[in-house]
Amino acid sequence: PPTGRPPLPPPAGLPLLMAFDLDGTLITEQGREADAATASALARLRAAGVKLAIITGRDLAPDAVLDAMQPDAVATNNGGRIVVNGELHTEARFTAADLEAVLAHELDGARVVLFTAQRLFVDLPRGTQPEPWMIARNSGPLSEAPAGDVLKVGFYHPQVAGFAGRLRQSHPHLVLTGAQPPYLSFLTITPQGAHKGAALTLIADALELPHGRAVAFGDSDNDEAMLEVAGYAVQVGTLPLLARHAHTRLERQTDLGAYLNAWADRLGRA
Repeated sequence: PPTGRPPLPPPAGLPLLMAFDLDGTLITEQGREADAATASALARLRAAGVKLAIITGRDLAPDAVLDAMQPDAVATNNGGRIVVNGELHTEARFTAADLEAVLAHELDGARVVLFTAQRLFVDLPRGTQPEPWMIARNSGPLSEAPAGDVLKVGFYHPQVAGFAGRLRQSHPHLVLTGAQPPYLSFLTITPQGAHKGAALTLIADALELPHGRAVAFGDSDNDEAMLEVAGYAVQVGTLPLLARHAHTRLERQTDLGAYLNAWADRLGRA
């Protein structure tokens, strides 16, 4: 999409399904709720019959976002855990061998977080205290993690890119995101097939909607697969990696509410 031009109007007939990344897309980075314009637009789109989905790298979507959006589907852990109409649809877990390989890293002093559906398990550098969000989530030590229940692993370290390259060579079936702009020091690893593109496809199938009528919104590298498979892809922000997949682009996250309301206006006139 050309830089500096207003977002292109969507094709006629779209959408039947809108799928949103959270951080940097539907909400600000590490935000807890959608702004008023976005929340209003989501309500209007839902009233017009559009199905709504969240597809996020987080392991939990904020309650305020869920209340405002009332999504038909929520995919967390980069698509590894999918809930459709309030029921668990898919949950991708690491095999014991894959998890062992992931944890056999060479990142001295790395902060490692294992995510299960119920709890976090962390390995902190010596002398480091748990952060408030870890305490609030009742996190436990890495040694207590139930290996068969791990859905996602996160690494925080300045040299995650080198580790990611080695793991891609030895375990190419695993899904790695981050370790590149905008998350140079953060790497996320999920099991085979657990990515946002697969999640969008599974959600559309579960809702019995054609994939070509799905619209996806994303801003970072873990959204690439989702934007690639969507019938219409909206990039939020300016990450070069996503430009080749996007049909249009919003320059800033704060532009989303106006864009969605304009789309709701169009549906209202249809």
